[in-house]
Amino acid sequence: MKLATRIALAVGATVPVLVLAAGWLLLLLVAHDLHAEQDAHLRARAKVAAVNARQLLRVTAADRPAAVEQARERQLYASGLDVGIRLAGPHGTVSGGPQPDASVPLPARARTPVTVADGARSWRVLSVRVQGSRPGVRGTLWLFSPDTASEDQLALVRRRVVTVALLAAVTSGLMALAVASRAGRPLRRLQQRTSGLDPGVDAARLDHTRTGVTEVDDLARTLQTVLARYDEQAARTTEALTTARSFAAAAHELRTPLMSMQTNLEILAQHPDLASADRDEVLGDLQAEHARLLGLLVMLRELGRGDLVEADAFGPVDLTEVIDASVADARRRYPTAEITVPVMPRLSVHAWEPGVRTIIDNLLANALLHGRSGDGRARVELGLRAGGHPTGSTAVLTIDDRGPGILPSQRDAVFHRFERRPDSPGSGLGLTLVAQQTALHTGRVRIQDGPGGRGTRIEVRLPVRDSGKNEIPLPAERDWLIATAGRPQGFHKNGS
Repeated sequence: MKLATRIALAVGATVPVLVLAAGWLLLLLVAHDLHAEQDAHLRARAKVAAVNARQLLRVTAADRPAAVEQARERQLYASGLDVGIRLAGPHGTVSGGPQPDASVPLPARARTPVTVADGARSWRVLSVRVQGSRPGVRGTLWLFSPDTASEDQLALVRRRVVTVALLAAVTSGLMALAVASRAGRPLRRLQQRTSGLDPGVDAARLDHTRTGVTEVDDLARTLQTVLARYDEQAARTTEALTTARSFAAAAHELRTPLMSMQTNLEILAQHPDLASADRDEVLGDLQAEHARLLGLLVMLRELGRGDLVEADAFGPVDLTEVIDASVADARRRYPTAEITVPVMPRLSVHAWEPGVRTIIDNLLANALLHGRSGDGRARVELGLRAGGHPTGSTAVLTIDDRGPGILPSQRDAVFHRFERRPDSPGSGLGLTLVAQQTALHTGRVRIQDGPGGRGTRIEVRLPVRDSGKNEIPLPAERDWLIATAGRPQGFHKNGS
């Protein structure tokens, strides 16, 4: 049953009850008003009649002549005028005027007028005690007046009250139905908007405009809260699944060097008399796999640091000094490599120094490992300059190598976790760290052809900010550690 119908039935049932209650009260008031004037007339006559009744009782008690007694009796009746009188004393009862039958019991003491029924007729009766100073002068005086508030009049009022109640039931029910239907429109509109929502398969959510109806607006806010909580739980579930897949992928990457190390250890354990050359080869493999495993763990740790760093860790960083330190370290690790660093301008950025160092270290390592020319020698050139930006100046860092280059179709994929060539000794996380730190600094990274179309150029642009005026707005979501390969990791790299 619709809410409007329920309201209409409730109003249609309640209003007649209220009308009948009001009619009953009205009936009492009408009866009271009809009796009020009649009772006032009885009281006025009682004041005069009481004096004459006392004189009559005095004459009767003194045993005066009958003529005197009759005269007093006539005088008593005359004082009543249009009301009936009955006087009961020690020597008998006298009565005159309209009054109920003598068999009808009368109230001994009725200081206020009461109604007495005599068959189909009713009377208003007032009882007055009459008391004289002489012994034997006492009695009861009753005054009678036909009850003008007749049953016919009151019955007419009752019929009209019932008629009004019946009309009010129908009228109020129809009006309540119309009003409730109109008042329920916002609720019906809300129901129509929510009936088509399926949070499991549809991203659309409840768009509610305030109606001014408190209950409807509260219900809409509750539904929006429920949907928001559903989205939050769904996001948490998705994130948990992503984390599980991510660690599964990381476990696979860790499992490969561990299995290789286990195989080599078993060879050493099962063949203690292994030839020196073979033993050296196995130990070399163990060292290489150990280095790869250690490098993988270090890279994962760095990804975690980038996801957890806060804005208060940022400060002024001299890019030239960081580049010099990173190049010096690379020259120690790759003494045969040719690393060219031209004269660079002094550029300072508001950044996280370990993050900037991570960018430069990994770009250098990637170029030195994969950017070797045909003669097998690594030749890398760094560059740093100031560049323009729609919102201000930028620092542009470039790394050029003389390697085979990267196909345009593969330039986005190299930033994914564990993405590397089959023969690569790396972890597949170096360029992922570059992309993460660039995104963390709200910068851009892109891969281009090297100078003259040979090799690869990787360009990183970092915005130059004043640390006192414009802080780094860190990304709201940083999921590089748990993101799976092939899924954008908190940073859109296409066209970056």
